[in-house]
Amino acid sequence: MTISDTALATAILKLRAAGCVFAEDEAAILREAAADDATLNDLVGRRTLGEPLEQVVGHADFAGIRVRLRPGVFVPRVRSELLVTVAAELVTGAAEPVTLAAERKPRVLLDLCCGSGALGLAVRHRVPALDLYAADLDPVATACARDNGITDVFTGDLFAPLPEKIKGSVDVLIANVPYVATAHIPLLPAEARDHEPRSALDGGPDGLEVFRRVVKGAPTWLTESGVLLSEITEAQERNALEAVRNEGLDGDVIYDEDLDARVVRARRN
Repeated sequence: MTISDTALATAILKLRAAGCVFAEDEAAILREAAADDATLNDLVGRRTLGEPLEQVVGHADFAGIRVRLRPGVFVPRVRSELLVTVAAELVTGAAEPVTLAAERKPRVLLDLCCGSGALGLAVRHRVPALDLYAADLDPVATACARDNGITDVFTGDLFAPLPEKIKGSVDVLIANVPYVATAHIPLLPAEARDHEPRSALDGGPDGLEVFRRVVKGAPTWLTESGVLLSEITEAQERNALEAVRNEGLDGDVIYDEDLDARVVRARRN
């Protein structure tokens, strides 16, 4: 069944009234996801109440792939494509100063705080010959990651649920940890604040509470030449690098002006 022009026009008007800046574009996406006029109306209703568009339609297009999303699961951000690019370069040994052992194949990638699994899947899309492991505290998120085809996904707090067999064998660890300072949570857009789990957003007083825990645990899981990558804000650079040095690691920050994104890269001395 096709969507009527009247239903589409009504959808655009409702989205505009709700403050959706790209009402026409969003209406077209919702139309594609709807089977009939009634379904389109229901989807528009959810969107006008502030639910992220990606959760409403059940998927997100990210870094060249499409991932399924469940309601309440963190929506991957465009800026996180920098994490994917850097991780893919490291997994293939293309980025200096890291050189991964040529005889170790496939590489091992760990996606920590994985959410839907989008980041790990995007890296694997670019570099198919790798073993992908993922973990998240939220069981809804890990179920979503399984929906997306990640077999080795575990539910629990950071490294706690991971299998012992990958200790010391992780080549690249992506940790897209929550990094919003607690005091800034009320300032987030409503679609994030009200429809994504707080555990995926709240990084403690300075936004680096979870990051510090990851840095502390990472050496146990990384290879001797393994690398930890994590997204941060400009204001967090100094404290993030200090946390890396406090654990005896070297670190630097990679910045992408087009994405306005920053990634901390940490490795053994």
